[in-house]
Amino acid sequence: MSGNINPYKNSDQTKRQQVEKMFDTISGEYDGLNRVISFGIDVKWRKKVVKLVGDTQPERVLDVATGTGDLAINLVKTGAKEIIGLDISAGMLNVGKAKIKQKGLDAQIEMVQGDSENLPFEENHFDAITVAFGIRNFETLEKGLAEILRVLKPGGIFVILETSVPTKTPFKQGYNLYSRRILPLIGRVFSKDRDAYAYLSESASVFPYGERLNNILRKIGFTNVEDHPQTFGVATIYTASK
Repeated sequence: MSGNINPYKNSDQTKRQQVEKMFDTISGEYDGLNRVISFGIDVKWRKKVVKLVGDTQPERVLDVATGTGDLAINLVKTGAKEIIGLDISAGMLNVGKAKIKQKGLDAQIEMVQGDSENLPFEENHFDAITVAFGIRNFETLEKGLAEILRVLKPGGIFVILETSVPTKTPFKQGYNLYSRRILPLIGRVFSKDRDAYAYLSESASVFPYGERLNNILRKIGFTNVEDHPQTFGVATIYTASK
């Protein structure tokens, strides 16, 4: 499982500490490079997440591993009164806060530094919780998911957007070539942290997806678990409830 893969192979730090350091380092370049790496398709995926959440008419929404706040900003369209973006990286949050201020959304979105595996919120607090490209960075996946279940209201919706691996030819072969060869190369050329994009590629390739992740969610206690592959299976949207 991805918990065995860390950003920095020769570091004695925990995965949580390494992930925080990695995202602090690449925070300034993350948005631009991410658009290049995903060919901009991630924008479309996030819109689908927002619609799924918006259909439930939530009042309180939490975006875990919010990064630079792209999804949190889009979640304003749901009409929620309270939107909180939580991330472990101060660097990523600072970029997000600047974007939120520029868009005049300070009153609607609060950015909080915190650990996804020890959420600083009371039980049954949020109507909807989202995670976009973040759960594979959890140090202990099950603990992070259990925390999300704890703070989600009964009947609330949980939506995950995460990378996955295509299962059909030729998309599977194309994905493997891109993720193992091209993505790390882009990282080496354009990023000041070469290890970061090698890690993002490697962790994506081994992270449980589809029915494997569905079963983990059910084991934690989520109900109505479904997965919806996107763009030939290179990403998947998961929905669950409590």
